[in-house]
Amino acid sequence: MKLQVETTPKAAPMVINCVAYQANGERMPDITVEQISDVLQLPDTFVWVGLHEPNEAMLDKFQEEFGLHDLAIEDAHHAHQRPKIEVYGDSLFIVLHTAQFVGGKIEFGETHIFLGPRYLLTVRHGASLTYAVARTRCEKEPELMAIGPSYALYSVMDFIVDNFFPIVSQFQSELAELETDIFEPNYKRVTIQRLYKLKRELVNLRLAVSPLQDMLNQLVRFHPTVIREDVRPYFRDVFDHAVRVKEASDTMSEMLSAAMSVNLAMVAVGQGEVVKRLASWAGLLGIPTLMASWYGMNFAHMPELAGRYSYFTFVGITVVVVGITYILLKKVKWL
Repeated sequence: MKLQVETTPKAAPMVINCVAYQANGERMPDITVEQISDVLQLPDTFVWVGLHEPNEAMLDKFQEEFGLHDLAIEDAHHAHQRPKIEVYGDSLFIVLHTAQFVGGKIEFGETHIFLGPRYLLTVRHGASLTYAVARTRCEKEPELMAIGPSYALYSVMDFIVDNFFPIVSQFQSELAELETDIFEPNYKRVTIQRLYKLKRELVNLRLAVSPLQDMLNQLVRFHPTVIREDVRPYFRDVFDHAVRVKEASDTMSEMLSAAMSVNLAMVAVGQGEVVKRLASWAGLLGIPTLMASWYGMNFAHMPELAGRYSYFTFVGITVVVVGITYILLKKVKWL
């Protein structure tokens, strides 16, 4: 008899990376949270930490190591924050919204960033890709990493904005498919449902992207204590990417509104065509009904009532009137 042992899945690590960099931008060996304060005592070094959905105890440790503001830590405890930049002394607290495909659907998350003269701390919540790709790209250019945490911040923000482009492309492809469905002769309820769903997701995307322009403008123009002058051109490049995403989302939003209006108009036109056909056939059936009702009345004296060919004459006149009406209705395209 085999004994079954139940195993619970191991919890995902909260500290994804905790790395220090020398003054020349070269990476130092990985460090623990407790070693951060010791590393910061070395001249011209900085620390880049990546967290994923940390608990309060973990954030409290980093607050102690970096001297983070209580209000910023309080915001970082709760994932539902609006995109913003807040200044606390010589440090910045930045909230960004992120997006990615999860199971064929678009999920939105948040990244909270603490930036100081000697550190960069990123805290990911919800749907967000790891920033290991951005870190690897930075480490391949140590002369740029020598700029400090502000260049690492640029790399993270550039990675976030660039991840919006595949989503925009997916939206554009789906919108092209829906435009084809709109003009099909048969009305499909699922088409308007897909239009509404796409419209809703696009609104969420615009809410994530729109604040980026103002935030990047601030990073380009202000905060000299933490944003080095030689890294500002890189933030302008990210600003240009954000503008492109914003313009693409605005254009698609207008096209979606037009598509929904066209879809409803096509439905109304289709219903009008059905009503016209029903009215036409009702009119055609009403002609013999009316004429037969005249001669169905029980009056003793009616024209041609006693004639030998009255029945055939009546039927012929009825057919002619119905035929002329049918031709007229076909001419005006009601049938």
